[in-house]
Amino acid sequence: MTRRAAVLAERQMQAEGHGGPPQPYAFVVLGSAGRGESLLATDQDNALIFSDGAPDGAEDRWFATLGEGTSRILHEAAVPYCKGGIMAKNAEWRGSVATWHERIDQWIGRSNPQDLLNVDIFFDLRCVHGDVSMADALWRGAFDAATGRADFAKLLVEAAGVAQPGLGWFGRFRTEQGRINLKKAGLFGIVSAARALAICHHVVERSTPARLDGVKAALPSAENELEMLKDAHGVFVDMILAQQLDDIGRGVAPTNTVAVDRLTARERTRLRIALESVAYLNDEVRDLLFRT
Repeated sequence: MTRRAAVLAERQMQAEGHGGPPQPYAFVVLGSAGRGESLLATDQDNALIFSDGAPDGAEDRWFATLGEGTSRILHEAAVPYCKGGIMAKNAEWRGSVATWHERIDQWIGRSNPQDLLNVDIFFDLRCVHGDVSMADALWRGAFDAATGRADFAKLLVEAAGVAQPGLGWFGRFRTEQGRINLKKAGLFGIVSAARALAICHHVVERSTPARLDGVKAALPSAENELEMLKDAHGVFVDMILAQQLDDIGRGVAPTNTVAVDRLTARERTRLRIALESVAYLNDEVRDLLFRT
């Protein structure tokens, strides 16, 4: 959908007299869309890369208009604006190849996790329109620059925050109005952990399962922990998607929460095991970041 929106926005600009693109460019998606893991409750996460041009220069202003038009079309097509502003229409998510390299170098040199909010999803980057090779070169270059930087990967984990416990006393599910938010309780933590581990150990993959498999190959001693995280990721995704489909069928807006009462006894057991596997995720990740 993002590709179609970018094409339409570019055509509208040409029809309005803005001319064609002043530079080769790549319109990219980030986050779950970049990983190929989007479910049914999603918003926009996108960015723009163009070959040359200074911030706020003529080229940048042309692409700002393109980003604005693309975001508007997506929003009107029920893919809402990103609340965090991670969209190509905003200057910090748009720039030339040189500008992006400067940003990457600055990110890796930071020492405060608060300075790295939302930076992690750049490593999920996937080109959906334009110059794929330019986008891939930048994406791979970011992994190259961060290879072995366990300190940087650790800051990304800290910036992501601590997972919301999904289990309470005696293994009871922690619910709100009968539902448990599986994104907050487990899915987000696994995605963030797999990304940070992939960055640190130079596993140049996008999807969470592929990243966990790659890290497992790099760290054979961690095979059991990583396999458990991969299994838990599958459980969380399956249950969220099933609930979203059920909610949509009943006219309810999809979310990342799952109604515990609708789960079978077997499903509850699977969910409890999955939540137990992420109970100490942050400590496990810190260990794996510095393990060789």
